[in-house]
Amino acid sequence: MEKTKIEWTDSTWNPVTGCYHKCPYCYARQIAERFGEYAQLDETNINAIYGPDHRVCIEVENKTGNPYPEKFRPTLHRHKLTEYQKKKGRNIFVCSMADLFGAWVPDEWIESVFAACLEAPQHNYIFLTKNPARYIQLAKAGKLPQHNNFWYGSSVTGPHDKYSWFDEKYHWFLSVEPLLENLGEMSETSLKPEWIIIGAETGRRAGKVVPALEWIESIVNQCRKYKIPVFMKDSLADIWPHDLICEYPEGLRKGEEKDGK
Repeated sequence: MEKTKIEWTDSTWNPVTGCYHKCPYCYARQIAERFGEYAQLDETNINAIYGPDHRVCIEVENKTGNPYPEKFRPTLHRHKLTEYQKKKGRNIFVCSMADLFGAWVPDEWIESVFAACLEAPQHNYIFLTKNPARYIQLAKAGKLPQHNNFWYGSSVTGPHDKYSWFDEKYHWFLSVEPLLENLGEMSETSLKPEWIIIGAETGRRAGKVVPALEWIESIVNQCRKYKIPVFMKDSLADIWPHDLICEYPEGLRKGEEKDGK
């Protein structure tokens, strides 16, 4: 478990790292590719065996000298599953360096992470995916925990991104980061998220999108209309002309204590 600069959570926990999405703005990929190394399998041999578009998933039983032993190839670090169980309760962003619900991730990996969460109920677990259909598949199979300390988020960047919405059995939210387009208006009759996080693209990517103020204002105004807590990340500080709004939904701690004990 790690302390983090991600403003809306207390800690990150990465029993799974790596992802096969091709998001051009992905900070996690940049970190893993920069500091990781291929320790388990030779990349040339992998390409020869599986082809250049392979989606190999690796399991690591024991701690290695590098936190990304397969760079950004999806990897289950089994030794990390129990690393936080005796820690003080906090909000934990699960798999900040992966998409745990990517289509390539085995059900067994997800179930192992859920099982570890259930062994430490003092924490709130915050999940986030760009493949929300996996939530629905797991829910239909009876494999998606309904506990109050499990929060399921969908990552969206514009109005055409898909997200999962749930009834009162599940906590769910939207992470609008990076905001690349105007999201438009929420339907008057649809179920509403319990929380919306907003952030701008960071880094120095060519073609980087700076969100327009009116896009942010539209989200905030709708959140006020529907009584949805909104959390603005620090990346909006140069765009939003007021104090950043940093609200949490009922059930998530406010981050007063981040001592890691």
